[in-house]
Amino acid sequence: MSWDWDKLQERRQRQAHKWGTGPDFGEFNEKFKQIKGIQLPWGKIILLLVLVLWALTGVYIVDPDEVGVVQRFGAFDRITEPGPHYHLPYPIEKVHTPKVTRIRRIEIGFRTLSKKTAFATNQYRLIPEESLMLTGDENIVDVQFIVQYQIKDPKDYLFNIAQPEKTVKDAAEAAMREVIGYNKIDSALTTGKLAIQNETKRLLQEILDRYHSGIKVVAVQLQDVHPPQEVVDAFKDVASAKEDKSRYINEAEAYRNGLLPKTRGEAAGIINKALAYKESVVRKAKGEAARFLAVLKEYRKARDITRKRIYLETMEQILSNPDVSKLILSDKALQKVVPYLPLNMEGLRSNSRAKKRKTAGGKK
Repeated sequence: MSWDWDKLQERRQRQAHKWGTGPDFGEFNEKFKQIKGIQLPWGKIILLLVLVLWALTGVYIVDPDEVGVVQRFGAFDRITEPGPHYHLPYPIEKVHTPKVTRIRRIEIGFRTLSKKTAFATNQYRLIPEESLMLTGDENIVDVQFIVQYQIKDPKDYLFNIAQPEKTVKDAAEAAMREVIGYNKIDSALTTGKLAIQNETKRLLQEILDRYHSGIKVVAVQLQDVHPPQEVVDAFKDVASAKEDKSRYINEAEAYRNGLLPKTRGEAAGIINKALAYKESVVRKAKGEAARFLAVLKEYRKARDITRKRIYLETMEQILSNPDVSKLILSDKALQKVVPYLPLNMEGLRSNSRAKKRKTAGGKK
């Protein structure tokens, strides 16, 4: 490229004629004439700039929650850690930066339409072809759940599966259908939800590991499990009947638990009283037998004295008894009167009992 010096001079002359005599550019014109014939290599400069810019495209930065996966001519080459790095420009090398710490979420059986509206409430769209499943007792149940996962091996995640999200979704749906098929509908609707979640997570992880997907399943969470709308009323009646059954069973068990200890206590009391009575009778009999043997032994040693002692002890017990009527006569009186026979003893005893009852009533 060369400078058009003549055209430049003509333009300056026209401006000078129009505006009058201008400054003297003689010296400047002389120096400009010296470089008039110089030609600059603009094509090479542009090519050099393009090469520099192309080389600069190899600079990349890996964020803290990412790793860099570098491909060379389409094949895996290396993994880079967070920070600034350089790779050979495209098409020699290219880099992927998947977020390995991010928890991804897949919804199965429903789709969220909007996270938040002006008046709150999440809005969902149900997908029956994904959520309707067959239980082990041949009932249909509507299962809506979510799967949370993250990348554990970026190389396998990028190169072994073409559509990671669809792969996880299909595998999760297959795992849930298998687990639901092993369980009865009562378990799926009530107490078996936690076991279903854990078993589905384990089975889903096994499927993804067989694919070498590089994915780690974080959680499987059931959002809603209910019968199909067409049979909801029937299931409600069944659930109500089961609740009544449980209530009656609990009431019967409570009555039994209250009655059995009481009955056992009463039986134990009766047995203890009988044992105590038995023990007292046996001990009393043994004591009387021992006393009789002791008296017999003494009687054999001194028959007259022992007989007299027994007589005196017996008379002492009789005479000291207030219930026995007593009549004392001297020896002289006995010689003059007919021996006394207490024919009216029963009447005297009746009078004595009446007096005792009267006395006891007065004390009260």
